[in-house]
Amino acid sequence: MGLIIRGVLVMLCIVTPVLGADLRMGRAAVDITPPLGMPMGGYYSVRLNTGTHDPLYAKAIVLEEGGTEAALVACDLESVPRSFVDAARLIIQKTTHVPPENVMISATHTHTGPEMSHFFLDRLEGPPGQIARDYRAALPGKIAEAVREAEADLAPTEVRAGMGRESTLCFNRRYLMKDGTIGWNPGKLNPNIVRPAGPVDPDVSVVYFKAAPSKPQATFVNYAMHLDTTGGTEFSADYPYTLGKLLGEAKDSKMLTVFAIGTAGNINHIDVKSAEPQSSFQEAARIGTILAGDVLKAYPRLTPVNGHLLVRREVIKLPVQELQPGEVEKSQELATRLVREGPEKFAFLDLVRAFKVLWVAEFQGKPIDAEVQVIALGNDVAWVGLPGEVFVELGMAIKAASPFRYTIVNELSGDVIDYVPDRKAFAEGTYEVVNSLCAPGGGEALVDAATRLLIDAYQSSTH
Repeated sequence: MGLIIRGVLVMLCIVTPVLGADLRMGRAAVDITPPLGMPMGGYYSVRLNTGTHDPLYAKAIVLEEGGTEAALVACDLESVPRSFVDAARLIIQKTTHVPPENVMISATHTHTGPEMSHFFLDRLEGPPGQIARDYRAALPGKIAEAVREAEADLAPTEVRAGMGRESTLCFNRRYLMKDGTIGWNPGKLNPNIVRPAGPVDPDVSVVYFKAAPSKPQATFVNYAMHLDTTGGTEFSADYPYTLGKLLGEAKDSKMLTVFAIGTAGNINHIDVKSAEPQSSFQEAARIGTILAGDVLKAYPRLTPVNGHLLVRREVIKLPVQELQPGEVEKSQELATRLVREGPEKFAFLDLVRAFKVLWVAEFQGKPIDAEVQVIALGNDVAWVGLPGEVFVELGMAIKAASPFRYTIVNELSGDVIDYVPDRKAFAEGTYEVVNSLCAPGGGEALVDAATRLLIDAYQSSTH
């Protein structure tokens, strides 16, 4: 069966028709840290890696009930393009019992990981270009290895879930300005800021797996905030590194902490009301420490999770934006000059628009095949996987519409389709809109698809 089904709306429904079967889980982490000299994430700048502050991993949780398996994989990467997801799923299909459509592969969106965009890497010459090509060729196998090792680790588990709240770390980075426009990251203490243009999502989602008698296996954490706090040219998982380190020290050194980013397309850690610098490994450690405290406070309040393992998947069509005559040729020239000359000679939004144009051109007018996934345990917990950097308003709409007690939305899952704003943001403009592939309404279509899958999974779990 093909991994990606092309055509009109497609829906795959995988139900686990078992009664009384015990849930098992396995976990594993595989090092995916690139070698020295690998281009760093962010294709608007030419940065070569100079070292590693903390290693990058592909972390996998495999769930099994009655012979049906599903996998949640979080990679310490800026993004995981569809080509890598497809390749990893193909290997997983050959080496495990997990069906490819039951594998949710997400990126944490760390900005201090390797560059993943082929628009930049395909134009890179010399040793850095070869290092990047070798790394990309090996990455799907390493992602699949994490799933294979997690499956081999399967053991009976008890699951508990709940929510912490953390509203002091995250900020909506779009602001209404005094001139009526919307400013994107308008700067600290900017006197022209009126107020944030949107909300934040304070939920700290926690799913805790333990083996009897009370031996920690894994903790899954989701929080909606960009991983762009360290800066520099050293590889780092950003604040989830400290989060996992501290939870391991508090619970068990062998417990695996898996972090997935929530819908944070317009959310970051920059407090514009403070003049304090916020780009350093110390800042990442501060954030990770606070989040670890939130999770530790949530542990005693977590509630038992029961019910069958269910998986849903749907592929919907998202129309791409229209291009103007001559845009592609101009963008190709700019992209080539960027690699040779560096970003300093170009206006930032010109770079953003150029790479967006090249990406849109690859679709040749055809819509984006956007995969939406749901992995659920009974009627208590549901994970939702969405492609792209999704605006927080859209993720919150999915949570509000979901019938599950706890709904966890992972962005940058299954593919990267750049930013997915809501309709309101398209009317307002600025960076994320310029950097969006899909036409207005694409975000709301993802919400509708996720809601359909959640309701269907919930209804199946209660019958």
